[in-house]
Amino acid sequence: MKIICIGRNYAKHIEELENEKPENPVIFLKPDSAILAKNQPFFIPPFSNDIHYEVEILVKINKVGKYIESKFAHKYYDEIGLGIDFTARDLQNDCKAKGLPWEKAKAFDGSAVVGSFLPKESLGDLNNLSFTLHKNDELVQDGNTKAMLWKIDELIAYVSQFFTLKKGDILFTGTPAGVGKIDENDVLVGAIHQQKVFSIKVK
Repeated sequence: MKIICIGRNYAKHIEELENEKPENPVIFLKPDSAILAKNQPFFIPPFSNDIHYEVEILVKINKVGKYIESKFAHKYYDEIGLGIDFTARDLQNDCKAKGLPWEKAKAFDGSAVVGSFLPKESLGDLNNLSFTLHKNDELVQDGNTKAMLWKIDELIAYVSQFFTLKKGDILFTGTPAGVGKIDENDVLVGAIHQQKVFSIKVK
């Protein structure tokens, strides 16, 4: 199982981090050890003083696929979820400044929150999915898939050019604006269409 992540897929998030809009989806990977164990808190790692939350719609792949066309991509998943791509922003900024890969900033242990998955048929139009992240009961991210630069099926088609998709793989589809720093004792709650799919305590 692999975790495939998409960066810079929401224009307002690109603006808030002062990045350039990419010509194609930005792809990076997380190892399976990045998945935060169910019902476990997230421990702020000792190597960073600036861990950020990034809430994202997730797609769970249900069968093997390679060079998938966009028009057939919907056949490769039946479940949609929500998660967090925790990012060591201080490490990431240092890596970017030096032209180095981001893995240590994005793929460290526990950096991928994977919430409960929902049947896609229960969610209506997947290109109009609302999702939120609350931190300590305050709304910090309020996203909708209609704002994606590349939609879910387009991402699957693009990613499958480079990586064979396998059953159980998880695609993180990018984060909207509103990312920010976490602190000890924060509580992060994610929801799709106001249905809670995860709650994480920070330690």
